[in-house]
Amino acid sequence: MRRALASLLLVTALPAFAGDKVFTPDTYHTHLGFKAKTVLFGVDGSFKTYKVDIKGDPDTLSPAFIAMEIDVASINTGIEARDNHLKSADFFDAAKYPKITFTSNKAWKQDDKVMVAGTFTMHGVSKAMTLAFDPAFGKNGAGTDTWSYESEFKLNRKDFNLGTADIGAKISLKDEVNVDIMLVGFFH
Repeated sequence: MRRALASLLLVTALPAFAGDKVFTPDTYHTHLGFKAKTVLFGVDGSFKTYKVDIKGDPDTLSPAFIAMEIDVASINTGIEARDNHLKSADFFDAAKYPKITFTSNKAWKQDDKVMVAGTFTMHGVSKAMTLAFDPAFGKNGAGTDTWSYESEFKLNRKDFNLGTADIGAKISLKDEVNVDIMLVGFFH
């Protein structure tokens, strides 16, 4: 009975997903980065390990599903000691909160932007967010159809309890962090 019910559900669900296209990231060009500022200088960084799951039609956005999962331990600012401090309980606490995630619940076109509403979770705090992406389509150097989606936005680190108890952060780290996402890849 269970097997028959599972088969029936699968068969009835297939037409809904038959037209979905799946996005495969180009890991050479996709970038998940940030810039934090202190009173003296800026700190550029990125996350090297991530998963991006995008399904849907890039032309109509129907149906569209976007999920990103970032491995906090893959943070890279170019200075190992700083990266280790950022992974510690003073900031991201990668041992307790190993992932940063964003999962969409709606996507639509607005003027020349792709708008994606969803839930952003970092350091155990979840917030509803809407991200605006600049979409682009063209052929890459190998002549392959390629899509890119770029978004830049600001986060307040205190909204996610990042560095709120660290003495150095209290003295010199600004609250606002600039985030930049460049998703480049192929739909198939």
